[in-house]
Amino acid sequence: MIHSEESVAAELSRVRQRPPADSAPPVLAAFTVDVSEGTPEAYELRVRRVLSAALHLACTAEFDDDDLPTDGFPDWFTTVSVRDGEVLPEEFARHGRSAYVEHSGGVPWSLQNWIYRFDPEEDSRGWEFWDIVRVGPSRLRVWVDSWGESFFGSLELLWLLYAAGAGNVEGPEIRKESTWASEARDR
Repeated sequence: MIHSEESVAAELSRVRQRPPADSAPPVLAAFTVDVSEGTPEAYELRVRRVLSAALHLACTAEFDDDDLPTDGFPDWFTTVSVRDGEVLPEEFARHGRSAYVEHSGGVPWSLQNWIYRFDPEEDSRGWEFWDIVRVGPSRLRVWVDSWGESFFGSLELLWLLYAAGAGNVEGPEIRKESTWASEARDR
């Protein structure tokens, strides 16, 4: 099992505030995100809010239930996660949904399937959130702990990154923790 109750609680803490520079593992995986709609700050807030809701459920919910509660998720995310193509009022979500399908060749995620990837007993999510750092006018780097692996299950993360308004996502790329620390310090 990759995720323990303690590691999920620590991950939730990192979603809510940047971790100390000396707490990072030796290597992290980075996804570089070009934000297509809105400000990078608004994008980061959207990503953090969705992850916060998912990780809160991971800490508190019984994942053997058929459907998990979704009231903690923002409306735009619940709407974009409807597979039958419900009309999306938010332009960033509409564009992100299309970009995800184009990038992955897959279909949009249903909300319940996406949430179930955060079950601590589920081993297909091969990452834990570490941080988001702005690295350009409309570019962010999303840092995750992949336990040093360069290839890991991350389609649910790509779904979130695109659905939140990414026009393009590159990565993952394994980098030394000092790169994250330097980017975070410069922010």
